[in-house]
Amino acid sequence: MKKLLLPIVCIIFCFSCNRHKNIPDVSGIKINLDTKRYEQDFFAIDTMHVAASIHALLKKYPKFTPDFIVNILGLDMDSLLLEGNAQDSAVRLFIHDYTPIKDSSDLLYKNFSKETDAIKKALQFVKYYFPKYNLPQSVITFIGPINANFETSFGTQGDILTTEGLGIGLQLHLGKNFSLYKSPEGEEQYPYYLSYNFDEKHITVNCMRNIIDDIYPGNTDGKPLIEQMVDKGKKMYLLTKFLPYTPEYICFGYTEKQLKDSYTNEAVIWNFFLNNNLLHNSEQSIIKDYIGEGPKTQELGEGSPGNIGTFTGLQIVKKYLEKFPETTLPQLMKTDANEIYAKAKYKPRA
Repeated sequence: MKKLLLPIVCIIFCFSCNRHKNIPDVSGIKINLDTKRYEQDFFAIDTMHVAASIHALLKKYPKFTPDFIVNILGLDMDSLLLEGNAQDSAVRLFIHDYTPIKDSSDLLYKNFSKETDAIKKALQFVKYYFPKYNLPQSVITFIGPINANFETSFGTQGDILTTEGLGIGLQLHLGKNFSLYKSPEGEEQYPYYLSYNFDEKHITVNCMRNIIDDIYPGNTDGKPLIEQMVDKGKKMYLLTKFLPYTPEYICFGYTEKQLKDSYTNEAVIWNFFLNNNLLHNSEQSIIKDYIGEGPKTQELGEGSPGNIGTFTGLQIVKKYLEKFPETTLPQLMKTDANEIYAKAKYKPRA
């Protein structure tokens, strides 16, 4: 047994080095990012004087408060600023119903410094690769209704990029086994393959997804599957560069086993796309089965993840970069998906 120990340690050490090689030193890049706990102020409002409290919130959070009231709570801002308006009761009811959620959030995120530090680190990489990009200056935590979610090119999440900063919806970061997600209402809104990722680890991931969509908001609707796969692969590659120390399966929203099995069956997955003539298919109802969120890829079996097309798209991008290693990230993101596919000559070995 002692003879086996050294080789195993060496293998693990080498694997770790390979994962983290070529990561630029960003320690000298200064990031100004403050943390604002909006949920603390909102749940502390005087429910007997809602209008006055909303005015005070507007003064402290002039940009985020309208976003929260209108786009997250779905209420009318102008009405709420009038004392005794009919929507006061909606605010009172929300605070009453969601105070237990806020209490649970306080236990997990009493101090948000660890999460802010992780976001700062990711923003250092954003600034390194895209020095002209205007970074957000604030992290704003909030608690919204359970159905408050936002669609990104990566999928559904509770976090958003606003004009005031990175908004973190803590109601969707309480842990995969949180009772709200297991309730009938929760399971109807968020099947397990979504709520599985509702944890602390995905806060920074979601923030970077929003940043990437802000840098490259391009719409691929109507394009054939292969172009959408490569475009999503480009964005996933960018995500892994912004988060070089985050395991790839977390970036994907897969389980660790799902990602491992995807690499093991990389050639099988590619042959599935080829043999079924899917690559140049432009029917969106079919395409969403392969680049959209889902519990699995039906044709690949129970253990397979959804969104398998993004996995393959990332492998095509990686193969392209092996052939053209001098490509910068801005150059990669501007390169046409068809060109990447053609020049990558992707053909995984069985």
